[in-house]
Amino acid sequence: MRPVKTAIQATLVAAALASAGLAQAKDLTIGLVLSVSGPFAAYGKQIKHGIDVYMAEHGDTVAGRKVKLIVKDDTGMAPQVAKRAAQELLVNDKVDILAGFDLTPNAFSVAPLATQAKVPMIVMNAATSSITEKSPYIVRVSMTLPQGSWAMAKWAAENNIKSAYTLVADYGPGHDAETQFKKTFTELGGKIVGQVRTPVNTADYAAYLERVKDAKPDAMFTFVPPGSSMVALMKGFRELGLDKAGIQAIGPGDLTDENELAAMGNSALGLITAFHYSQAHDSAENKAYVAAYKKAFPKDRPNFMSVGGYDGMHLIYQVLEKTKGDATGDAFVAAAKGMQWTSPRGPVQIDPETRDVVQNEYIRKLEEVNGELQNVEFATLQAVKDPGKAAK
Repeated sequence: MRPVKTAIQATLVAAALASAGLAQAKDLTIGLVLSVSGPFAAYGKQIKHGIDVYMAEHGDTVAGRKVKLIVKDDTGMAPQVAKRAAQELLVNDKVDILAGFDLTPNAFSVAPLATQAKVPMIVMNAATSSITEKSPYIVRVSMTLPQGSWAMAKWAAENNIKSAYTLVADYGPGHDAETQFKKTFTELGGKIVGQVRTPVNTADYAAYLERVKDAKPDAMFTFVPPGSSMVALMKGFRELGLDKAGIQAIGPGDLTDENELAAMGNSALGLITAFHYSQAHDSAENKAYVAAYKKAFPKDRPNFMSVGGYDGMHLIYQVLEKTKGDATGDAFVAAAKGMQWTSPRGPVQIDPETRDVVQNEYIRKLEEVNGELQNVEFATLQAVKDPGKAAK
């Protein structure tokens, strides 16, 4: 009788463990690696705001699993801090999904961990093109810099801008923006008359802007990190009279982030950008999103990073519904490929080949509307893939 009794006991123990596992599986734990403090704290705040708006609308349960968020502060552009935060989330907190990642170097540092753990990694902002190539478990819902730079170059070449000077920050996103703009603009007949890469933390752009002014281009194509760098650049652009010299400032739309428009003031008026989201985007989905955001966070304006957080949660919820609650890496990524929905930004899709986002790019001009600066859209390029990957 003893072997039978032992077998029954083993069966009961296994059943208890399985039951405990099922109970634990009901919680879906998402580890968010975000800039909560430091010079890029506004990035993390906006992404978290978008997440909060989505969960307020759709609840904290999906496919029978309660959603729990754990936020870790990467403190800014600090890849080692981000990597350590992700390790803690994976090892100590045993998260099902990693998400957030407002800055490229931080996303790069965490990518190998996602691969080793076979855990989905949802990039909600970081925009260097190659990020999705760093791990088969990365899915991006935000953008790539080449998307906006391609659209900007195409519009410029087709609208009587024959020469341009490029001024970009000397890091991954700046390189991506510069490379794509130059490639597309010159292929369409434009001429690059000069170029400069500036340190990421530049506070005074006067010396660089003097070079631009002396070259007398039709346009200055630029990308520097949104925030204080962009404010300093556009103030310098006006103070040195580049606008009066007939030079049109153009670039990808992160430059006129709604979060920073008040600080920029009128110095950026007339700036033309190409981007996937504007608070002023005219759609029912965006009007509802903006209203919900303003109700929840009346002191802030929704920007593209907030929409990255909002759409990141939409992707997670939609995938979990499709997989019936299975958040394991391979199942998650397989379900995410090709997924499409209508976002506050317009129609979006996850490219089944690259796991990157496909979306409209809108050409916008910064104008004052009812006493408030807004990115007013006036042209649309539909369903733009990352042009770097599209060419491979």
